[in-house]
Amino acid sequence: MITAAQLRAARALLGIDQRELAQRCSLSLPTIQRMEASEGVIRGNVDSLMKLVEALAAAGIELIGEGTASAGGGRGVRLTSPPGGDVK
Repeated sequence: MITAAQLRAARALLGIDQRELAQRCSLSLPTIQRMEASEGVIRGNVDSLMKLVEALAAAGIELIGEGTASAGGGRGVRLTSPPGGDVK
């Protein structure tokens, strides 16, 4: 679904800190910190993961999964709209 590295990269593309991300996806700051500190694919409550992925998508982040067509191959993130657009 989403790796800790993708989460950190997505946050960096958006130029937001962990607290801002927590607010955007209605999760606690410790939850975001735990997710980012994990190894590999983030595991956790499905509802929390869906909130996270939906908030990132609403902010213009596209998650690139393993095996998905991408010029460089492998997992990653892509900004599909400028950060700070109409989502805040």
